Amino acid sequence: MLELRPTCEHCNTALPPASTQARICSFECTFCADCAEVLLQNVCPNCGGGFQPRPIRPARAWVGTTSLTSRPASTTAKHRPVDLAAHAALVAAQHGLAPPDR
Repeated sequence: MLELRPTCEHCNTALPPASTQARICSFECTFCADCAEVLLQNVCPNCGGGFQPRPIRPARAWVGTTSLTSRPASTTAKHRPVDLAAHAALVAAQHGLAPPDR
């Protein structure tokens, strides 16, 4: 079950559960679209993978207990600003590889 983390790990921008600006990697590292796509160049600084839009959990239970009401989003922020020099080295080491090829 996705945590639906509440903020961007780098810039701490709010990313509420219904945000279309949230991006996650396969380890659920969470960044805003601007940080993920522009600053980080679609390379997760924590694992080296790529980002995808975070799914939006329904606010209403359409089927069983599959809503924010019964499975709320996390309220624990993970604010860990990226070391941009280290990240630049990671991006360079990947030589422009697409996420499926990393």
